[in-house]
Amino acid sequence: MPASGAVTRNTLRQQIADALRDEVLAGRLQPGEEFTVKQIAEQYGVSATPVREALVDLCAQGLLDSDQHRGFRVHQYSIADYRGMVEARMLVVDGIFRRDAALVPPRSAVTEPELGIGVALVSIRRRGEAAARAARAGDLDILIGYDIRYWRELGRLVSANDYIADFLHRLRVQAWVFSVPYLRSERDVLGWLWGGHVDLVDAITRGDAEAAVQVVRDYNAHSLEWAGYLEARAR
Repeated sequence: MPASGAVTRNTLRQQIADALRDEVLAGRLQPGEEFTVKQIAEQYGVSATPVREALVDLCAQGLLDSDQHRGFRVHQYSIADYRGMVEARMLVVDGIFRRDAALVPPRSAVTEPELGIGVALVSIRRRGEAAARAARAGDLDILIGYDIRYWRELGRLVSANDYIADFLHRLRVQAWVFSVPYLRSERDVLGWLWGGHVDLVDAITRGDAEAAVQVVRDYNAHSLEWAGYLEARAR
């Protein structure tokens, strides 16, 4: 059993990593912005060790870049990077739903494992409803949190492979890191916020793999259309 000091440090490490990730997702830490371990340690009133470990974790997740001489900076994703994220997501998610979505039983099922799936879908649907409301209202702060949790829980439900679920979660966070600065400066933000979360849950609840695949494809097409819009605006 690990010493209590190690547990405390690991917990603090995760808390700092979560806090910094939220700062990036909220746009309070901008792409390219630089900082040091000392600055973050002083900001949170903690020692340098858990801060350094948290920053290394965020580097491994692709959110930060490390420079031996200058400290750390928020990773700056390009539009091409975002397109790559969407295309990777398309390939993986399409495969998941074609293979697994039909295996999710309708809510009329009565066996104990299937009832557990039904309970999970109710929880995911609530997150999806909250995300869709936030998308309609243009509330990015609310939308990002619910959207990330929605997709993470849904990914773990429809895919038995934790490696795939973790990969998709990482892509989701990276895509939001790219998107936030653009969306916050966009006048017509409502036109670019996807809110089809409930439609996807409903399709999976019915065990309708084809409908689920179509919702996901429409979402990815929407994402690629936005990338094209950003490219045109940058010319």
